[in-house]
Amino acid sequence: MKITSVTAHPAAAAPRGMARNYMFVKIETDEGITGWGEATSGPLAVASMVEEFGQVLIGKDPHRIEEHWQTLYHHFHVRGGVVQMSAISGIEIALWDIKGQALGVPVYQLLGGAMRDKLWCYGRWDGLTVEDAVENALRHTEQGLTALKGDPFDHRGLFIPIEAERIAIKKLEAVREAVGDDVELLVEVHGRLAPADAIRIGNAMEPYRPFVYEEPVPPQNLDAMQRVAEQVNIPLATGERLYTKWDYTDLLQRQIVKMIQPDIVQGGGISELKKIAAMAEAHYVGFQPHNPYGPLCTIASLHLDACVPNFMIQEGGIHPWFQDACTGDFPVQKDGFLPLPTGTGLGVGMDEDWLKANPWRDDAAVWRPADGTIASLQQTNWS
Repeated sequence: MKITSVTAHPAAAAPRGMARNYMFVKIETDEGITGWGEATSGPLAVASMVEEFGQVLIGKDPHRIEEHWQTLYHHFHVRGGVVQMSAISGIEIALWDIKGQALGVPVYQLLGGAMRDKLWCYGRWDGLTVEDAVENALRHTEQGLTALKGDPFDHRGLFIPIEAERIAIKKLEAVREAVGDDVELLVEVHGRLAPADAIRIGNAMEPYRPFVYEEPVPPQNLDAMQRVAEQVNIPLATGERLYTKWDYTDLLQRQIVKMIQPDIVQGGGISELKKIAAMAEAHYVGFQPHNPYGPLCTIASLHLDACVPNFMIQEGGIHPWFQDACTGDFPVQKDGFLPLPTGTGLGVGMDEDWLKANPWRDDAAVWRPADGTIASLQQTNWS
C-alpha cells in the first residue's frame, strides 16, 4: 500500500451561532483506503504545512507511522511549535486510521487493547454570572454527568481585580452548593493568574474541593507553577499548551501536577501522546487529553483513553453537529461515561459534502485564553 495524496480540509461550524474554524487531514492510498485526522489549532498556516509535509509522504507505505513521524519532526532545523506539531498530529492520526481499516480493527486494538469498556467524561459549570454558572452546571448534571469543569475568571492580564476574584470564588461556591458533594468540579484558569494571586485564590477555593486546579499560571515557567503547587493543597493540572515528550520531561520530574492534559491534535498525535502518558505513569501522574476542538480530536482521544493505564477522565468535547459532519457512528455520553468507539480505524471519518458546505470562515471567533476575550479572525481564504 502506498500514500497517493495528503490534503488539508479547513472547515467551520457554528454550533450556538458563533462560527469556529477547524482543520482536517485526508490521506488517500492506492488501495482505496482513506484515512482522516484533525489538525485544528487556529492558524490557517497549518493547512500549508500539512500539504508541504504531504509531499514528503507521497509514495510511502502508510503503515510505517513512527518512521514518518520522525521524518516530519526532523524535516526542518527549527522543530516544534503549534503549527508544525498540529500538522504532524493530523497526518499521524490519519495514518492510524488507515492502519486500523487495513487490518480490520479499531485503533485502540493496535495500541495494546482496551483496559476499560467506558470512559469517564466531564461537562461544564462555567457562566458569565454566578446564576449562569449554576444553571449550566445543573443542565449538565441532569444529563447524568458526574464531573464538570469551569473557568470562572473574567479578567484580562495576570493581575486579577478584587471584584473579579470575589466573583470567581462565588461562582465555585454556588455551583458546589447546587450540585452537592458527589460531583467533581475542575477549575480552569487558562494561565491567567500571577503566582501570588493563584496561591491566594487556590487557598480560598480549597473548601469547595476542586478535583484539579488547571493551569493556574502560564505554563512556560515551571518555577512559578511549582511555587503554586507547593503552597496550594488543590492538585494542579496542565499540558494543553505543551507539545511532545520533551516539553513534559522537566514537568514530570518535578512532580508538580496530579494530571497532564496534552492535546492529541497539537501534541504529536496518538503515538506521541501514548509515550507522554507512559512517562506520566512512571511519575504517578494521571492522563486526560485536552479536547475542545472537532470530532476527530474527540474520537482519537477516546481510542487512546481506552488503553492508557493512568487515564483519569476525558474532556467531553462532543457537539450535536459532529453527527452531521462525520460518517460512521459517533459515541454518545450516557450517565457520565462515553462508550468505546466502534468500527475499524477511528470508526468515523469526515463527510466531504459537509466539508464543502461549511468552508473556513474569516469571521470565525477566536478564543484568546491569555486575556479571556473572543475576537474575529481575518485571514485570506484557503481553497
